Amino acid sequence: MTRIQHPLELLAPAKNADFGIEAIRHGADAVYIGGPAFGARYGAGNDVGEIQRLCEFAHRYRAKVFVAVNTILHDDELEDSRRLAWQLYEAGADALIIQDMGLLEMELPPIQLHASTQTDIRNPAKAKFLEDAGFSQIVLAREMSIKEIEAVAGQTTLALEYFVHGALCVAYSGQCYISHAHTGRSANRGECSQACRLPYTLVDDKGKVVTENQHLLSMKDNNQTENLLALIEAGVSSFKIEGRLKDLSYVKNITAHYRTLLDDIIAANPQYTRASSGRSTFTFTPQPDKTFNRGYTDYFANDRQDDIGAFDSPAFVGELVGEVAEIGAGWIVVNTDETFHNGDGVCFHDAHGDVQGMRINRAEGKKLYPAEIPADLTEGATLFRNRDQEFERALEKESADRRVAVKAVFAEAANGFALTLTDEDGVNVAVNLPKDTKTGSELAQNPDATLAKLKENLGKFGNTMFVAESVDVQLTQPWFLPVGAINALRREAAGKLEAARIASHPRPPRAAPAADPAPYPQDELTYLGNVFNAKARAFYEKHGVKLIEEAYEAGNEKGMVSLMITRHCLRYSFNLCPKEVKHLKPDPMMLINGNEKLILKFDCKACEMHVVGKMKKGVKLNLGTIRPA
Repeated sequence: MTRIQHPLELLAPAKNADFGIEAIRHGADAVYIGGPAFGARYGAGNDVGEIQRLCEFAHRYRAKVFVAVNTILHDDELEDSRRLAWQLYEAGADALIIQDMGLLEMELPPIQLHASTQTDIRNPAKAKFLEDAGFSQIVLAREMSIKEIEAVAGQTTLALEYFVHGALCVAYSGQCYISHAHTGRSANRGECSQACRLPYTLVDDKGKVVTENQHLLSMKDNNQTENLLALIEAGVSSFKIEGRLKDLSYVKNITAHYRTLLDDIIAANPQYTRASSGRSTFTFTPQPDKTFNRGYTDYFANDRQDDIGAFDSPAFVGELVGEVAEIGAGWIVVNTDETFHNGDGVCFHDAHGDVQGMRINRAEGKKLYPAEIPADLTEGATLFRNRDQEFERALEKESADRRVAVKAVFAEAANGFALTLTDEDGVNVAVNLPKDTKTGSELAQNPDATLAKLKENLGKFGNTMFVAESVDVQLTQPWFLPVGAINALRREAAGKLEAARIASHPRPPRAAPAADPAPYPQDELTYLGNVFNAKARAFYEKHGVKLIEEAYEAGNEKGMVSLMITRHCLRYSFNLCPKEVKHLKPDPMMLINGNEKLILKFDCKACEMHVVGKMKKGVKLNLGTIRPA
């Protein structure tokens, strides 16, 4: 009986086409990228021509390109977004990642649809509804536990995508309005001002300070390294790395890290397979600790736990390397087992808890000569390295190679010889080498050496995307075949095979929605539904929603409302949880940053924290920021 294999997709971020190409070289099965407009990462847009270039590269490896068109849309943006969807489809994109359901009420191309993390998918009912609406893949909320994922997987056939690495939004995605309320920059429109990374003072309901000047809404970075197999077994099939604004070394390092882990799992579990073709090799050893992070957590994957916040600093502190043993005139000595290099970056926490950094001009063993020694540095200070110059330089170079395996058969044909190449996906091409006075008309003087050389030359794929798995020579006699002719034949065949792979790339089909509109899980939608245009309203009405409030971004005063809903709980973080300490009550608290005051309310039944506030006077949404040029 044939065993059914389940493809596992490694999904990497692409700030631009070049980043996406490197992600694929380093093992990504798919990449996600922003187009020229309507992507929920302002500053990470790309024109359609660049996306086409990325698609052509990706499709050589059966890798896919997903384009984020995942902002909420104003009525006068709908037609532009529809035209863009067609342009992206014609450029070769494999799927659109969307948030705004108004798009489903328009004439879209036959392209696969993926539900953005902004759609806030946390339960089986929402997942099943999106399946019935015509989606093929959904991004689950980062806050979901492995058990909750398993429950969703049991109720839908959709491909489940889950963030496994990178920055964590403290709020449920799509449910944060602080940025818009305070600055007019909407997170749902790709312009989050990151109020969650600011320092706050926490005050209880009686005005007592619990803690001050800490980054209380800033989370550590997500790292699901230890949970990959459990996530797979729970039903996740797409493993997403956050980071469309991250630098190239991050993309290379983290993609290679998860590629290595997934390949190990696939090798040990034959029921799983890769979602694209080819094998990547690296010139470096992936090390996530050396790339920007705020410390790591697996968040709620294994239910609620302590120490998920990066309260001390939202900056990259780096890896612990030792203690300052001595400070001299322009130099320091570090008690460490690590090796330092010229150009390394090190840092420490000063007396106020702030991070201060130093650039090392020269390293002589444990004696370091910084460009400048901060006055706050003291002997005994714990030192961290947040830039490993040698590691970064390795990533600045060409650091990966990805090859598709081919089987070559060289045989006699009617009027000469034929070289047939068949790749690991079954794509095959044949090219002919006619007989003439120099080729194939004479026998070789040294048959064994000639045959060995012929096999060697047929298997030399050089700088192409291929590597020879096997070379089979089927000749009735040891014909003399010039090396130049064989090399030209092989190059022609490789070029033809690459073109055939691109032409035969299996474009994922668009899923058909249910014949009858499935009822939405709720019959009322507040501003949390993010309904910003008439098409979206029509969509929800068609699916049985009776009362629909307009999106927060519509700008009408709503008074004091939840500007953020999060599973992170500051009562829990400071041992003030009523579920843990029986005599305590879930009384409100307050976050203060300068003149900004945010009320914290606690929904203990749902185990959620609501950050409550109101829109500042004079704040208006700038509709021009995400429109196409």
